Amino acid sequence: MLDYNIDLNGKSVVVTGAAGFIGANLVKKLMRSFENVKIIGIDNMNDYYDVSIKEYRLTELDELAKESSCEWIFARGNIADRDFIEGIFALHAPHVVVNLAAQAGVRYSITNPDVYIESNIIGFYNILEACRKYPVAHLVYASSSSVYGSNKKIPYSTDDKVDNPVSLYAATKKSNELLAHSYSKLYNIPSTGLRFFTVYGPAGRPDMAYFSFTNKLLAGDVIKIFNYGNCKRDFTYVDDIVEGVTRIMQHAPEKQDGEDGLPLPPYKVYNIGNSNPENLLEFVDILQQELISAGVLPSDYDFEAHKELVPMQPGDVPVTYADTSALEQDFGFKPHTSLREGLRKFAVWYKGFYN
Repeated sequence: MLDYNIDLNGKSVVVTGAAGFIGANLVKKLMRSFENVKIIGIDNMNDYYDVSIKEYRLTELDELAKESSCEWIFARGNIADRDFIEGIFALHAPHVVVNLAAQAGVRYSITNPDVYIESNIIGFYNILEACRKYPVAHLVYASSSSVYGSNKKIPYSTDDKVDNPVSLYAATKKSNELLAHSYSKLYNIPSTGLRFFTVYGPAGRPDMAYFSFTNKLLAGDVIKIFNYGNCKRDFTYVDDIVEGVTRIMQHAPEKQDGEDGLPLPPYKVYNIGNSNPENLLEFVDILQQELISAGVLPSDYDFEAHKELVPMQPGDVPVTYADTSALEQDFGFKPHTSLREGLRKFAVWYKGFYN
């Protein structure tokens, strides 16, 4: 186990993508777990998906801030706007930065490449430059399991080569890791990249399978199950992701000497996943049971009439499976929420949110 070398209490923390799914849950966790933290949340509130869900998350954060000792500041803006980002850093001098802002989605990157370059490449570059100009104790940033691309070896280990991305989204996330490594090396910026595996939960992203399937089933539409149901995904509940992020925030990588005696940059990468891949057909079966249990769908719903098995989509991979041994060894933590438990919480939230 690594010792924490960062005390977040009383410090200033920037969280980009703060109105996003993981970002909002991370801000909640910080408010509940630490004292007198100044949390500066950044988000551009784009309409990639239903903005009302982002507004709902922000309302929750505003309400929670009233009961917390932490100071909550929300700044609406785009991380691709360099002047905006530099202004935030100059004003608040953050101790720790967590970059969760990104254009997400594998399939969307095939038809809308521009926004991925703007947010995931230019935006991340602006964050790195700000961290160089206004030195921070730790930069934590979101990578993705998609960087493993068409790797055949499973489970995916951070020691594996990741040189074969199968989507632009994956390529931008791999680029983030390369950029962070170079800035860590050149400017001594402690940075940690986190490869998230299929995050889900209440108030999540409507473009994710569990959410979009629910919307379609409720509308009486047919859901398409890719690769004829033979895909497996390492579904990871959002609270487990946030727990991992919070622990990692508190230990900045330190400079070490390599085997050749030369200094290694203060740079690390971790997987955060459930290490339990679920077959998509089994996933859909659990989802439908929990949607019925929560009263989202009637008990006599004809699921078979609303399912279609289709071929693999461009940019997809057949399996994701996280090796989390490094996370367990360094931070004593392993995601553990079962898919049924997580989907049950989503179904209950969905029933309440959409009535």
